[in-house]
Amino acid sequence: MTPDQLITFAAVAEHRNISRAALALHLSQPAVSGQLRQLQDEFGEPLYLRDGRGVRLTPAGEQLASYAARLRDTYRQAYAYRDALRGMEQGTLRIGASTTPASYLLPYLIAAFQRRHPDVTVHTDDGNTADIVGALGSFDIALVEGHVGAELPPDTAVHPWHEDEIVAIMPRSHPLATANLQAVTLADLSPHPVVLREEGSGVRQLIERAFARAGVPMRVALAIAGVEGVKEAVRAGMGVGFVSAMSMRHEDEVLFRLPLGPEPLTRRFSILVPHASAPSRIVGRFLELCLNGDARPPAAGSAV
Repeated sequence: MTPDQLITFAAVAEHRNISRAALALHLSQPAVSGQLRQLQDEFGEPLYLRDGRGVRLTPAGEQLASYAARLRDTYRQAYAYRDALRGMEQGTLRIGASTTPASYLLPYLIAAFQRRHPDVTVHTDDGNTADIVGALGSFDIALVEGHVGAELPPDTAVHPWHEDEIVAIMPRSHPLATANLQAVTLADLSPHPVVLREEGSGVRQLIERAFARAGVPMRVALAIAGVEGVKEAVRAGMGVGFVSAMSMRHEDEVLFRLPLGPEPLTRRFSILVPHASAPSRIVGRFLELCLNGDARPPAAGSAV
């Protein structure tokens, strides 16, 4: 049993898929499969079983995965500490981002970062907030929206970041769009069908909490993944949707947006840094770029 075999097993346990684990480790699939076979031979019993296109851990595999994940995290901390001491200018930065910052902030940040550090390779992955927080061990830094919860890995730093406004969107022919309203309340929206993001979305969690606090019912017509999915469902006449105001920055004339009132509905973006006690200089420089606001996207227009 070697450290490399355990680190490989930790990746397979995390991704529940050998091909995706191989991609994350920058190894070939046969190399990953070979390490898994050697590790199973060492233990003398199955650690995982094939499950459709993925794998399912056996009870023995689940127990081993917890040890393997701790070993992998220790290795990463050691490498991060080494990189911090070296002050290295080359390397890889792995960024995770939830849907809204991934689509509307991250491209500008990466462009600015790579102008300053052209020899750093940047890898990105996106998902909803729950996805990114759940896979935090795979990233060097993560940009997420909404509530991150208390179950973060040890040694994770949370940096408050942008404030973002959530707006209601609807076709321009919708009764609320033609009513000359300056803002729309949740009570105004209650009689109308709504389109929500998928489970785990920061926007969905915020909207559900807002309706619950207001004590008004919500008629959910559809739950769909992604900001663009919500927009398309609204265009199709499925109901009123809820998106970040910044996602409407370049929107066409089909959709109409209204602020939520009587007070704007806002949420905070956060930057998560795993292994914060020994971050690499690469992570530190990207974090500084984010917090200093040196890479700003174009301002959202006041009308759509």
